[in-house]
Amino acid sequence: MAKGGLLENGSFSDLYSENPRSSLIFLGTGCSSSVPNAICLLQPSDPPCEVCFQSLSVPPERNPNYRCNTSLLIDYSHADGEHNYILIDVGKNFREQVLRWFTHHKIPRVDSIILTHEHADAVLGLDDIRAVQPFSPTNDIDPTPVCLTQFAMDSIAEKFPYLVQKKLKEGQEVRRVAQLDWRIIESHCEKQFITSGLQFVPLPVMHGEDYISLGFLFGEKSRVAYVSDVSRFPPSTEYVISKTGAGQLDLLILDTLYKKGAHNVHLCLPQTLDAVKRICPKRALFIGMTHEFDHHKDNEELAKWSRREGIPVQLAHDGLRIPIDL
Repeated sequence: MAKGGLLENGSFSDLYSENPRSSLIFLGTGCSSSVPNAICLLQPSDPPCEVCFQSLSVPPERNPNYRCNTSLLIDYSHADGEHNYILIDVGKNFREQVLRWFTHHKIPRVDSIILTHEHADAVLGLDDIRAVQPFSPTNDIDPTPVCLTQFAMDSIAEKFPYLVQKKLKEGQEVRRVAQLDWRIIESHCEKQFITSGLQFVPLPVMHGEDYISLGFLFGEKSRVAYVSDVSRFPPSTEYVISKTGAGQLDLLILDTLYKKGAHNVHLCLPQTLDAVKRICPKRALFIGMTHEFDHHKDNEELAKWSRREGIPVQLAHDGLRIPIDL
């Protein structure tokens, strides 16, 4: 198979290097309610939901239809061979993702965190970050940097005040909690930031017409854009990641909630495929899927679309590791 195409096991071949040192690990590829959808199991339809019942009966490591909240781990290798681990979003399933995929891929820690927005499926696992930090009953450890917008910071300060406060109040006892270093970033493509040695370009997108979420562009040897929660691309953002704009992406990782129709705060498959054709990356992987998607069956259909349009696209799956040079 040609380099950069689709592999038989449903993953992409290495991107632009015979021996890539970095990699992308998909910790979660599902929607906010995850897959299986609990209501399909508690109140089964007739016939029952095939994807949800199958996803519960087959071990997740052998089951691409089992999907946790969307989250990406970047295993970034520096020129000297040192690795840093950068986590994008810490959703409701984070502890499960650690037990399943950190252990499977031998990920020892998280060096920094980036948040796309402050919704539950992106932040409610923040308390469990302590599981990937050194143990200290007195919290005497270096805090993990967390990059987020001021809007997200204000929301998280209300959700998790004990993770934000810097000093104990008089008479307040020490309790072991995740130690986090909050770093404000801006929702603007021209306001790049660096964390764990890797530069990121914020990609503001509409997540419903009343809300801005962030995607991120990163990588120099391979240009990767990660956009997990989007209903519409502002022209300025689309320009930054499009072939006819600032330059072609090597990999686009993009939201797709439902197989048919449209949704007010997410792209669905018809709009996702339209966006792929406009942006024209070298290849694309889809995330954020509901139980409407059957991984193997729908990837067969997407393979036909890929051959027709000349852009390899597939559904990603939890645990997928993509070797890549960044």
